[in-house]
Amino acid sequence: QVQLVESGGGLVQPGGSLRLSCAASGSIFSINAMHWYRQVLGKERELLAFIRSDGVTYYEDFVKGRFTISRDNAMNTVDLQMNSLKPEDTAVYFCRGQISPRRGVVGDYWGQGTQVTVSS
Repeated sequence: QVQLVESGGGLVQPGGSLRLSCAASGSIFSINAMHWYRQVLGKERELLAFIRSDGVTYYEDFVKGRFTISRDNAMNTVDLQMNSLKPEDTAVYFCRGQISPRRGVVGDYWGQGTQVTVSS
């Protein structure tokens, strides 16, 4: 019953910016942490950043200073602000939530992904 939906992807020129959003819905009791990943066709999915319920954030080195993760607990959303985009940032971007449902035990939930293309 828990669903995550990403939005905000699209085509942007090198050096440009995009803001991705991930909205969680369904029978949610609490969200422990939210993560952003990306995946290039034929490559492994890679972690970008996460934010915990206490507000602590983590970033992989290759996005530090360019990407910023944030959350709105009341609306069960997490955003990824991406600046100074490079062609190598082209990928499908996914969110993952560690979520406690109203019924059942805590588990991981994935969104369907949103395409980001950085090209001139």
